[in-house]
Amino acid sequence: MSHTEHLIERNSLAAAIEQKGEVQAQKCYQCGKCTAGCPVAEEMDLPPGMVMRLLQTESPANDEKVLKSHTIWLCVACEMCLSRCPMEIDIPSMMDFLRQKSLAEKKQNPKAKNIIAFHKSFLNSIKYTGRLYELGLIIDYKRQTLNMTQDVALAPKMISRGKLGFIPEMIKGTAHMSRIFKKTSKQGGEK
Repeated sequence: MSHTEHLIERNSLAAAIEQKGEVQAQKCYQCGKCTAGCPVAEEMDLPPGMVMRLLQTESPANDEKVLKSHTIWLCVACEMCLSRCPMEIDIPSMMDFLRQKSLAEKKQNPKAKNIIAFHKSFLNSIKYTGRLYELGLIIDYKRQTLNMTQDVALAPKMISRGKLGFIPEMIKGTAHMSRIFKKTSKQGGEK
């Protein structure tokens, strides 16, 4: 049996991560260095080492627990876990895969509502302009969260210092950028 056939046979979240994200949860031997080095581990409902362990069980209930966790949305992709891991497991890449899978299956943690809104606003800004358009990001984020007054006092200072432009800078080839987003959303199963 080939490695690919074995992954398909397993039909677990760990197998999907291994197949699409090229990260092997099974390589983790639970040393705990990822959790010890994580700057946001104290805020997580499941520390990184526990996420790895739950994935290793390949149980549908544990897969569900991981996809519905707040942890996958709190990961800041600082790569401290990767730099400390003796097995060089790319946990930040895995967390990114888990976020996309959680969105695609509509299993997001309710506590992550604002994080998800920021995530979507950031990607929308890149998708339509090719780079970050800060004012557009802020407007889209506030529209999604309905938190209109948060940080509003900072706007005049940022505008006067040229930090918030009214007109977005567009890259050449925004159609190419749209094709990239369309292709990746098909691969990730997101609509």
